[in-house]
Amino acid sequence: MKKIILAAIAVMVCGFANAQDVKVGIKGSLNLSNWSGDTRGLNLRPMFGVNVGALTQIKLSDKFDIQPEVLYSNQVTKMKNAGTNVFGVYDTGDIKWNLSYVNVPVLFKYSPDEKSFIEAGPQVGFLTSAKTSTKLTQYSPIVKQDVKEAFESIDFGFVIGVGYNINQHLMADLRYNIGLSNIAKTESGDDTKIRNSVLALSLAYKF
Repeated sequence: MKKIILAAIAVMVCGFANAQDVKVGIKGSLNLSNWSGDTRGLNLRPMFGVNVGALTQIKLSDKFDIQPEVLYSNQVTKMKNAGTNVFGVYDTGDIKWNLSYVNVPVLFKYSPDEKSFIEAGPQVGFLTSAKTSTKLTQYSPIVKQDVKEAFESIDFGFVIGVGYNINQHLMADLRYNIGLSNIAKTESGDDTKIRNSVLALSLAYKF
C-alpha cells in the first residue's frame, strides 16, 4: 500500500510537469509539534521546531494550483515526569523526543481571489533521525540516546491550511499536518498507535 501511494503521488506530479505556468521557491517554517493517538497517561508537551525546503507551484487554472514540496522538518515533543532506568537505577525526569523527517506534501490549492488561498493534500515523511535528551531528577548529566530503531521509517499524513499571497513573490501560510499512520514500532499483539501532529507557520519566496 505504501509503494502504491508513493507511485501515485509521483505519477500525479509528473503529469503536471508540462504545465506552462510553473514557479519554484524556497520556504521556511516555525512548527509546533506533538503526538496524538494512544497517549493517555503520558504527560506530553508540544515544542517548537523548524522546517525548511523547496516548492514547485503549478497553475492549473485561475483558481486552482498544485504544489508539491520537499521539506526537512524537525519535530520535537517533550514528555514530562517520565519514569526510566539509567544505569540500573529507576528515576523520573523530562524526556525530549527529537524526530527529523524529509516530508513530501502534495497540496491542492484553491484561491477565491488573487491574495488568499486554502490548501489540502497528502504528505509522506521519511524519518532521517530520532534522538532523545533526558534530564533526570537524581542524575545530573543530560542523557542522550539514538532511538531511530524504535520508530517507523515512513510516516503518512494529511495537510490542511490557509494562506495569503503578500505579493507576486512572497506568501505565508498556516497549516496543520494530521498524522495518519503509527510512527512507533510495536511488538506483535501491541496495538498502541502514536501519530504526529504538527502546526506550522511558513513564509515562502517564489522566484
